[in-house]
Amino acid sequence: MRFLITALVLIFVTACVPNDKSREEIILHGKTMGTTFNVKAIKGSSSVTKQELQQQVDEALVGVNKAMSNWDKNSEISRFNRSTSTEWTPISRDFSIVMQESLRIHNLTAGYFDVTLAPLIELWGFGTKQDTPPQPSPREIRNALESVGMSTMLEFETDPPALRKVNTDTTVNLSAIAKGFGIDKVASVLKQNGIDEYLVEIGGDLVTKGKNSKDEPWVVGIEKPDSATRTVQQIVRVSNKGMATSGDYRIYKEVNGKRFSHIIDAASGRPVTHKLASVTVIADNAMRADGLATALLAMGDKRGMALAEREGIAAYFIVREGDRFITRSSSAFRKFEQSAEK
Repeated sequence: MRFLITALVLIFVTACVPNDKSREEIILHGKTMGTTFNVKAIKGSSSVTKQELQQQVDEALVGVNKAMSNWDKNSEISRFNRSTSTEWTPISRDFSIVMQESLRIHNLTAGYFDVTLAPLIELWGFGTKQDTPPQPSPREIRNALESVGMSTMLEFETDPPALRKVNTDTTVNLSAIAKGFGIDKVASVLKQNGIDEYLVEIGGDLVTKGKNSKDEPWVVGIEKPDSATRTVQQIVRVSNKGMATSGDYRIYKEVNGKRFSHIIDAASGRPVTHKLASVTVIADNAMRADGLATALLAMGDKRGMALAEREGIAAYFIVREGDRFITRSSSAFRKFEQSAEK
């Protein structure tokens, strides 16, 4: 599965061999969703072996891809998108969980988060198609918008899980939230094996529980939104939380010297034009952090910060000001900040 929204988060935890056997660390790596994943799990009293855990994690991530990858023509979401039926379609529990959270964030952000943006994502050249024009025409954008609108073009039920198209041309793209779900899915595999302390990271987004092998809180770095460098902008402590970053500085296109972000405004059908470069969100799980980071980035720093303060969202904004960046933290985010000197 390829994901449209990504920003690197540098993990400041190193592998070590602890003296205390109860802090023994299992380290797993692999590829998934068009990126890489890393797991650091404190074994504790669990009897699972590294090989067994690697297999279970791999299988869990394959399952997420089979349900929600727009790049897999045989995935559950691809089959739903190809269908022209307006009848109710049963969907898997995993698909339902992600749809339910997507709808919650859609409503919370007044539609800035919308999983029906697929036609516009494709039209602007940020999707699965490789032969898109450099810049779509106003007419093409208007036509694409006719099938866009999560609250008007789709109907969703949770019991039993089912999804229905109101418009036969409507399609679903979960790229802005499914990576977070995949992280949480891996965390659930660890829990099922009796592992209560871990860090799971996919493509820079992550979830943590407990402490690391040194019996210290997990410490991670948020990258400065500069595609030419990979320097750390801010260090934070993240334990028992999910964290995700959405940015516009790695995935974009230039047409005749004009830069187009891959973040699409659901109202206009065009890439956003504000100065917000990246948003990092810390939430109760990685899926929620993933979706909220995308939504706040789409909203821009003023609307996004207003929402973060009103809803108690822990959000960190990096805004372009000429040739420099300025940062803004919501009240809820400040407790996670840690100075580089500590």
